[in-house]
Amino acid sequence: MRLSVTVWNEFRHEKRDSRIAAVYPEGIHGAIASALREAGHTVRTATLDEPEHGLTAEVLEQTDVLTWWGHNAHKEVADETVERIHQRVLEGMGLIVLHSGHFSKIFKRLMGASCALKWREVGERERIWVVDPSHPIAHGLPEHFEIEHEEMYGERFDVPAPDALVFLSWFQGGEVFRSGCCYRRGSGKIFYFRPGHESYPTYYHPEVRRVLQNAVAWAAPGCGPKPEFGKFPPLESIGRA
Repeated sequence: MRLSVTVWNEFRHEKRDSRIAAVYPEGIHGAIASALREAGHTVRTATLDEPEHGLTAEVLEQTDVLTWWGHNAHKEVADETVERIHQRVLEGMGLIVLHSGHFSKIFKRLMGASCALKWREVGERERIWVVDPSHPIAHGLPEHFEIEHEEMYGERFDVPAPDALVFLSWFQGGEVFRSGCCYRRGSGKIFYFRPGHESYPTYYHPEVRRVLQNAVAWAAPGCGPKPEFGKFPPLESIGRA
């Protein structure tokens, strides 16, 4: 199924740090977008410093799935934009939150929690285990795969218990982390995926790219009827005694 995907990225690290620009010469959003185009989707990108952060009402209305990568500038995202995204998720737009996007305004609002965790950046090995092999996001993956160098995130991850847990990460330093969490809010599907520190070429990793492709397909809006709310007339005659 061909979807309309918007890939959002803060796009600050790549402009300020030549080492990170060397890893992601087209920005983190460029690497993510290329993985999704390989899957046949129609992909646009948007970044923080564009007008309305590139996420106008028109763009969001045309978006089936939004992916989100942010880190140092969460507070700079306008509340009006967060409100628009929140409403679109409730209406059915999918949302894929990546790595440090766990602290984004939109993810914290949807989770209703601090979304805090332990972290350490020393470039250690991460082993990602598939703990729900029947889930669509795990399609085509091995039982586990490794990322040679990544930032560590460790439990406790202060989020609600996920509706489905697809991945669990183990780190070389000994910590574990719920690294692939699925949620539903309103008519929308949300997937949080942990890997993706800006200093490492994680978004070129073949299994990571497969996860992104699978997650976007899973988060696609449903085709069922639009729910109606509020006062509603009876469908049948209601007799009176």
